[in-house]
Amino acid sequence: MAPDHSRAPVLEALAEYHASKQLSFTPPGHKQARGADPRVREVLGDAAFYGDMLASGGLDDRRTRNQILERAEKLMADAVHASHTFFSTCGSSLSVKAAMLSVAHPHEKLLICRDAHKSVVSGLILSGIQPVWVEPRWDDDLHLAHPPAAEDFEAAFAAQPDAKGALVTSPTPYGSCADLHAIADICHRRGRPLIVDEAWGAHLPFHPDLPTWAMDAGADVCVTSIHKMGSGLEQGSVFHLQGDLIDPALLKTRADLLGTTSPSVLLYAGLDGWRRQMAQHGRGLLDRALGLAAGVRAAVEEIEGLHVHDRADFCGPGLADDFDPLPVVIDVSGLKTTGYRVADWLRTHRSVDVHLADHRRINTQLTHADDHETTEVLLEALKAVSAASPDLLDGPTVDVPPPALLRLEQRCLPRDAFFGCVEDVPVQDAVGRVAAEMLTPYPPGIPTVLPGELLTEPVLRYLRTGLEAGMNVPDAVDTQLNTVRVMQ
Repeated sequence: MAPDHSRAPVLEALAEYHASKQLSFTPPGHKQARGADPRVREVLGDAAFYGDMLASGGLDDRRTRNQILERAEKLMADAVHASHTFFSTCGSSLSVKAAMLSVAHPHEKLLICRDAHKSVVSGLILSGIQPVWVEPRWDDDLHLAHPPAAEDFEAAFAAQPDAKGALVTSPTPYGSCADLHAIADICHRRGRPLIVDEAWGAHLPFHPDLPTWAMDAGADVCVTSIHKMGSGLEQGSVFHLQGDLIDPALLKTRADLLGTTSPSVLLYAGLDGWRRQMAQHGRGLLDRALGLAAGVRAAVEEIEGLHVHDRADFCGPGLADDFDPLPVVIDVSGLKTTGYRVADWLRTHRSVDVHLADHRRINTQLTHADDHETTEVLLEALKAVSAASPDLLDGPTVDVPPPALLRLEQRCLPRDAFFGCVEDVPVQDAVGRVAAEMLTPYPPGIPTVLPGELLTEPVLRYLRTGLEAGMNVPDAVDTQLNTVRVMQ
């Protein structure tokens, strides 16, 4: 019998729980909002508390005999053409670690693109896996990294034939994509699995004009953040599995090792409801979003000093293989200021929040939730910041080194550096020392410095000038980088 995508097992169970007027003598202690501070209820509303209950012994019975979560996960897997799907309420940061731990053991090698998210590096620190870095394709003119080429993974496997698999990030937070078909083929010819960190690609399975979704491209595991480009709540993530290179029971036990024993039913409900929404209406919703994005892109090009990056900028020889148009990435360098200053101005003066900002760009991410009203506010705000650009000229600039100087030498495993004997030294004394911490401009959360890498003056100068210009490096022990944590 074909799966019924009009059903939403988690949401239906929630409704049944409330209709049956169950009286709880279990956690959570607010007891369906009754014990919550009225001032909190006034801000959050009672709906948040009504959906907050135990997953087993609350939403389901003590022994989970109704298989509510299992049925929701099966529907999700069917919707996106996967063999197995697992829900996570700890974000894709957990999901990608579970995938890594399923592919490689401590001290075994894993090919990883160097533009990986900090959660991947955290996975290396926790697991002791030895990374074999595959370099991204760097656009020297735009100072932007794109996913590695398939031939880069081929060369990495040739140099490290004992690597247990590969991990690639696609799409990037800027919307550039790898040739996943080719990378999966390279892995599978060696009997090795491919993990795709597709945190920014929740929407990809639901429209043919979007880049190829990882499961359709042959990936073995794909990690997706439903809260980024979908309708899920923050921390709602799924990881999908297909093929026979990774045992689903093994992947589940790795996730269980890292996950919480108190998962959020609210997040489960968000994941379940989003799947139903997209299975039933995704094509139409994304038709509208893509049309809206095309109009916004054309309008931004008419604003003085702004340029919206398109396929012609991001794709081609030595660049990305494909392109997602919904992250509307705008180059503001024509205003002779930084993306940081433009982002701050838009928030302060127009109450418009952009997703990420760097030394020359902002990302005004669109989703199926946007409409002509929201995009008109965005375009008016961009016209206003263009007109106000003379007021933004006096800010500090970021000293971005060429790609060859951004890449640091890995002296030891990230795990060994992070858990070794460390000390904090003045930033000027850190040159030539081995980093014992991650230094990550955020968003998008791609570390510039990893534990175990040899620090250089150009990279430290880049981070320091970036901080002065408005960069945020929240994972540093000293977030102002007056000191840096290094190995003794």
